[in-house]
Amino acid sequence: MVSYIVAAAILVAIYVVTYYNFLKGIPCRSDTSLRGKTVIVTGANTGIGKETALDMARRGARVILACRNKERAEAAVFDIRRKSGNNQVIFMHLDLASLKSVRAFAETFLKSEPQLHVLINNAGVGSGNKTVDGYNTVLGVNHLGHFLLTHLLLDRLKQCAPSRIVTVASMMYRFGKIDFSNLNPPGKSFIQQMRNYSCSKLCNILFVRELANCLEGTKVTCYSVHPGVVNTEAFRYMKFWQKMLFFPFVALFFRTPTDGAQMSIYCAVQEGIEKFSGRYFTNCKVQEVLPHARDDAVARKLWEVSERMVGLRSY
Repeated sequence: MVSYIVAAAILVAIYVVTYYNFLKGIPCRSDTSLRGKTVIVTGANTGIGKETALDMARRGARVILACRNKERAEAAVFDIRRKSGNNQVIFMHLDLASLKSVRAFAETFLKSEPQLHVLINNAGVGSGNKTVDGYNTVLGVNHLGHFLLTHLLLDRLKQCAPSRIVTVASMMYRFGKIDFSNLNPPGKSFIQQMRNYSCSKLCNILFVRELANCLEGTKVTCYSVHPGVVNTEAFRYMKFWQKMLFFPFVALFFRTPTDGAQMSIYCAVQEGIEKFSGRYFTNCKVQEVLPHARDDAVARKLWEVSERMVGLRSY
């Protein structure tokens, strides 16, 4: 009996050391104030987005929660206001699975809000069927919706420079592949959903890379981030058996949303990282990506193809 207890204690100790040294991640230690600044966080009613918005509010920013679900977003607004003591937290409707909704959000925002200093492209999904525009949901939400949103808000960001754009990517980009002959495959099987997710995250990184080139000299900087492996609702459309399969690993080894938000927060507020515009960050430091994620020719072509897909460029 004693040997079992000792073995269990050793396993717990190993787990604790492993989690806090390798899995939990590094917190953002910047105390930068955001008073007088306006921040948009997409998908801010839950998970990483909500924790990011809460931190922005605690720093004094006016925070726009850009979310699809009104009821959940308004509950998040109430909670963030209560915890931060900042009443400058509001909800605006945004459904990234609808390009029409993205345009409507941008129009409403630009008419009602005179400033924008930080855009955090946080919202994301790991599975789903099709958007109203006919794209697979993962590509539509994770890449195309944010691609269009960023374009529509760029002038306001330039007017309020220095300003920043932070896009939540993932280390899953490693398994992504850009196939321009089939950029919008269906996501019916679990394996195809994982491929689509990896591709969308590679798109995020390539988009930010090309965006930095376009923004050179404007004092608007942009960054892609890997938040770590986080327990969020990104894979909420998974089937029940898939969730049950993942649950033990999620419970034991995934970061909390608070820990996962640290990279978005870091790239939104940390001073001195402007020279790394267009780069990929993880654990509060810049990290070199694999060659296929820094291919400038692919990044440029993806930009042009994405412009056509969202209606910014004619065929």
